[in-house]
Amino acid sequence: MSGTEAAPAHPMLRLTVNGRAVEVADGATYLDAARAAGVHIPTLCYHPRLPAHAVCRMCLVEVAGRPDPQPACVARAGAGDVVETGSAALHRFRAMDAQWLLARHPNDCMRCEVNGACQLQNLISENQWQERWDRLARGSAAHPEHRLSDHTSPSIWRDLAKCIECGLCADACGAAGQQQYVIGFAQRGAARLPVTVFDQPLAHTGCISCGQCTQACPVGALVETPHWHAVLQVLDEHRRVSAVQVAPATRIAIGEEFGMEAGTVSTGKMISALRRLGFDYVFDSNFGADLTVMEEASELLARLADPAQPAGRLPLMTSCCPGWVNWVELNRPDLLPHLSTTKSPQQMHGALTKRGAFARSLGADFADGKAEPYVVSVMPCTAKKDEALRPGMAGDIDHVLTTRELARMIKARGIAFHALPEDGRFDQPLGRSTGAAQLFAASGGVMEAMARTAAHRLGAAGAQPLEWQPVRGAGEGVKTAQLAGVGRIAVCNGIAAAQRLLAGEAWRRDFVAIEVMACVGGCLGGGGEPKSMDPQVLEKRMQAVYRIDRQAPQRRSDENPDVQALYAAELGAPNSARARALLHTSYAARHSRRLLLMRFLDCVDRRDGAGAAALLHPDALWRTGAAYGDIRGAAAIEALIETGLPARRQGPAFARHRMASAAGAGDLGVITPAGERCRFELAAAFLPRDGQAEMVIRTLARVPEPPAPAGGAG
Repeated sequence: MSGTEAAPAHPMLRLTVNGRAVEVADGATYLDAARAAGVHIPTLCYHPRLPAHAVCRMCLVEVAGRPDPQPACVARAGAGDVVETGSAALHRFRAMDAQWLLARHPNDCMRCEVNGACQLQNLISENQWQERWDRLARGSAAHPEHRLSDHTSPSIWRDLAKCIECGLCADACGAAGQQQYVIGFAQRGAARLPVTVFDQPLAHTGCISCGQCTQACPVGALVETPHWHAVLQVLDEHRRVSAVQVAPATRIAIGEEFGMEAGTVSTGKMISALRRLGFDYVFDSNFGADLTVMEEASELLARLADPAQPAGRLPLMTSCCPGWVNWVELNRPDLLPHLSTTKSPQQMHGALTKRGAFARSLGADFADGKAEPYVVSVMPCTAKKDEALRPGMAGDIDHVLTTRELARMIKARGIAFHALPEDGRFDQPLGRSTGAAQLFAASGGVMEAMARTAAHRLGAAGAQPLEWQPVRGAGEGVKTAQLAGVGRIAVCNGIAAAQRLLAGEAWRRDFVAIEVMACVGGCLGGGGEPKSMDPQVLEKRMQAVYRIDRQAPQRRSDENPDVQALYAAELGAPNSARARALLHTSYAARHSRRLLLMRFLDCVDRRDGAGAAALLHPDALWRTGAAYGDIRGAAAIEALIETGLPARRQGPAFARHRMASAAGAGDLGVITPAGERCRFELAAAFLPRDGQAEMVIRTLARVPEPPAPAGGAG
């Protein structure tokens, strides 16, 4: 067959569904056939991107010649089959099945986070099925460790009283999905529940906060930790100057929550909705993405120039995805020196909004450190809630909303999204962006955006294609390409793909840079995006990303005039001392002394005495190395932080401790808010808390160090 000859089409089958003739490909299921015929069959345990297990049995259909009903989601259609989906017997079975679920489900719809978007609720409402049996208790009295409610995670809530045992969360977290295996089933029969490893609270497991379990859950058993209630309260009171930033993936997916086609770009409507909700300023996270490109491209070129330095190891690994960063800190701390030190666009934008020229422009109280704006981000990602609490960045974002949460807010205020004008515009200067920034929404986009600027700076822009096809696409796996003038790069689409790549050692010599997005499709497939049963939804969203890029007047981040102005007025140059202080971060292995120190100093900076005390042994000793002397006891240390230290200054006047090294495993060197260098000696102890042995600080001592030589890291 010639290279231009079309491949043969798959054999087609003809059958009838409810008397309607339909043609489907060989291998299609009865559910596929019903949908091709325009026939609706209810499902609860089916998801197009996960294996079908026929657990809920709602999709049973009758097939002529077969003695028993067939589960439509897994049973293969045959040529000439005659299928019935709505017989009286099937209706009776579905009603009984749903009534059994109702007996084990809390009647709590009015308070549920997925009220109005719950597949079980919709099914009961559509059919007006009544409760039939007495309430049945969930879980097992023999296993009280199987907790039904777990709100320990900053990103994901578990309320297993609402679980319908469909198994989709276990698949999304397991072999068919993220391959993290945090969730799995325990017990049998009526006591069957999806539980965490060793029944630990989610915050104490290896969960990376990606939220794919919340994407798959058809009810409210797994949801993103809700922040939208608190945000609405602040907006309603209108006491604070408020600013919101919106991620690139959100403007593409938000319309799906209001019945619009996947891939519809709703930027103007979304901005109009945010203004009607009460936000004073609406900014674009893409401005932060352009900054990320500037910083990360400069970091890559610096590491290429001197790869032998411990702080400049190759390959450089992108750091924009907090789920990926969580995975490295939890599972492969040996990779931390490879991570780019640049903050994500969310955190860069938050730091600029609260600590930069914008805050100073709001008035004297903001410039003098007496006030700061209320800053919210709207993200496609549940792990962004986790990221906003990281030491060294906590407080720059007050609340993180998912795309789904923004839709709930819009619906709660009765805003007719469809009817909103398309002329909404972002506020400036933190709202201007390039096409390269929009690419951050898609897997491969961070690398493609960085390649444009890096190649330009190396004088190889002509050799680097502006639209880099080898790194594009929604398919899971590892893509590789040649970055002009630099070397070979890899793009890992999904954390499972990254795990496979990093299991060996070839990546160390084969690549100069690696991008990892924890969710397949990148942010477009994030755990906070609208739930969709469209198997092509990621591809549709991705094509919208590329359309926005093609239509942008500037397509390289270094072409953004407001980014250029920011460097000229405030930052100096990418990777300058000022840029590193504001736009870069540090890492630490989980459950390490370094992380304990980082968390404690973050609490000190924010004057969070209670948070600091939670990290301490009750008899902890803090040798402050200052006029405060030695402080003994968690209660006394809490009191010093809350009332003894000078009041925390806000906005641009707020200053933090910073780690002297970006990722030194045992390095407890610190740069103080005053710019002085010191190191800490920390002894840890273990306390039993919530059934776990938790590491806490037993003694902490500050030891001054001589000033760094001229030209040292700032």
